[in-house]
Amino acid sequence: MSPAIGLFPASGAGGLAQAATLELPQVEYSRFLPILILIGGAMAILVLAALVGGRVAEAWWTTLSVGVAAAAGIAGVWLWHDIQRHGPGTAISDALRIDGFSVWFTLVICSAVALFSLMADGYVQRERLGGPEIHVLALLSASGGLLMAYANDLLVLFLGLEILSIALYVLAGFHRRRAESGEAAMKYFVLGAFSSAIFLYGVALVYGATGTTRLDQANRTLTAMVTGNADRKLALAGMALMIVGLGFKVAAVPFHTWTPDVYQGSPSPVTGFMAAAAKAAGFAGLLRVLAFGLQPLRDDWRPAIWALAVLTLVVGSVLAIVQTDVKRMLAYSSINHAGYVLLGVYANNEDGVAGAQYYLLTYAFIVLGSFAVVSVVARRGDEATRIDDYRGLYLRKPLLAVAFTILLAAQAGVPLTTGFLAKFSVIRAATTEDDYSLGIIAMLVTAVAAFFYLRLIFVMYTAPEGVDEDHPEGEGSVAVLTRERTGMRVMPATAATIAVSVAMTVGAGLWAGPLLDFAERSRIFFSG
Repeated sequence: MSPAIGLFPASGAGGLAQAATLELPQVEYSRFLPILILIGGAMAILVLAALVGGRVAEAWWTTLSVGVAAAAGIAGVWLWHDIQRHGPGTAISDALRIDGFSVWFTLVICSAVALFSLMADGYVQRERLGGPEIHVLALLSASGGLLMAYANDLLVLFLGLEILSIALYVLAGFHRRRAESGEAAMKYFVLGAFSSAIFLYGVALVYGATGTTRLDQANRTLTAMVTGNADRKLALAGMALMIVGLGFKVAAVPFHTWTPDVYQGSPSPVTGFMAAAAKAAGFAGLLRVLAFGLQPLRDDWRPAIWALAVLTLVVGSVLAIVQTDVKRMLAYSSINHAGYVLLGVYANNEDGVAGAQYYLLTYAFIVLGSFAVVSVVARRGDEATRIDDYRGLYLRKPLLAVAFTILLAAQAGVPLTTGFLAKFSVIRAATTEDDYSLGIIAMLVTAVAAFFYLRLIFVMYTAPEGVDEDHPEGEGSVAVLTRERTGMRVMPATAATIAVSVAMTVGAGLWAGPLLDFAERSRIFFSG
C-alpha cells in the first residue's frame, strides 16, 4: 500500500472534518540508480570541494568525476541483467520506464561524461580555470539526459530537458575571460528558453487531447482515437510543437541556427559534450515520444520527419563546405549527423531505432575524440581554430594528426570504422521496397560531406609555406615549426580521451558483432 500523509483538516458534509491525505508513490530507488549516482556524485564533489578548498589538485576532481560516471555505467549494466531476468518495468508510479532502451542511453551518456572529464582536465589546467565546477555541471547535465531516456511521462521528460539544458547554458559560458564564451551561453539560453516553452505548450495540447501526460496511456488513447476516426487535431498540434522543441535540442534544420555560434564560442571540451551527450539525450526523448507515445500517429509525423531529415542532411553538408573555422565546420557536421539519426527515427521500425541507438553511441566517441584534438591545436584561449592552423600538423604532432585522420575518416563513413556501419544501419532501415528516396539522398549527401573531411585531412599533411621537408635542419625547414609547438601540449588525460576514441572507432568497426547485437536487443519496445 502506498504511504499517506495527513494534511490540514477540511470541512466535509454536515460540518464534519475530514482528513485530506496525499497518496505517495512507492519508490524503488534501485530501478533508476544510475540517475541517483550521477546526482549524488555531483553533490558529493561539491561538498568535498567546499571542505578542502583549493588544496586538491585538478586531477583529483577529474578522477572523481570519471569514477562517478563509471559507477553509473556499472549500475546501468546491473539494470540490464535485471531486465534480462525479469523483463522491463516502470518506477515511481510509472513515471519512469526501465528497459533496454534506457540502459543503452545510460551507457552512451556515462561514456560521454567520462571522456569529457578527461578532456576537460587538460583544458582547465591550460586555461587556469581549475576547480570541480565543470565536472559537477557535466554530471548534473548528464542526469537530466538520463531522465529524458527513462521518461514515461511528458512532464518528467520536460524536467529532464531542463536539467540537461540549464547546466549546458552554464558550461557554454564557462570560460569567463572569453567574450565569445559568454555570447555563446547567452544565445544558447535565449533560444533554448523558446524551444522549452514550445515543447511545454505541445505537452499541454497532448494532455488536452488525451487526458494524460503518461506516454503509455497516451499511446492507448491515441490508438482508440485513430481506430474510431475521432477528431485528433489537438493531438497533432501538440505533436508538432514537441517535434519543434526536441528538434532544437538535436540541432535539426531549421531549428539549428544556434549550433554554429554556440559550438564556436563554447570551450572545446564543452562543445564535444554538447555534440555527444546533449544530442543523444535529445534523440532519446524524441524516440520516446514518437516511436512509443505517439506511435499511433506515425502516418502523421513520418512525413514531417522525412522533411526534417532531408533538410538536415543537405544543409549540414553544404554549409560545412564553406566554413574556414574547424569548430564551425564540425558544428555543421554535427547537424549533418543528426540528419542520419533522423533516418532511423523515420524508419519507425525496430531496426531503425536500433540503428539510431548504434549511431549515437559510436558518434559520441568520434566527436569527443575530434574535439579533444581541436582543444589541443587551439592552444590557450581557444584561438587557433581556423583550418590553416592545422596545416603541417603531421610535422608538429604526427600521432595527433594520425588520430584526427582516423576520426575524420569515420565521420565521412569510411569502411572498417564505426562511422561506416552507423550510416549503413540507418540508411538500410530507412529504405523499403517502395521507398528508396531517403536512402538515395543520404548516400548522395555522404559523398558531398566527404569533401570537407578530406580537405581538412589534406591540410594536415601539407607542409606550410617556407618549410623544406628535404632539409630538416636548415633555415626555412621543419625547424621553423618548433616555435609553433609552444602551447600545443597534449596532456595525459586528453591523450587518453583521444586514444579511447580511436580504439573504439577502429575496434568496434572491425569487430562490430557484439555492439550491434546489443543495440538490437536493447531497442525500444513498440507495444506500449
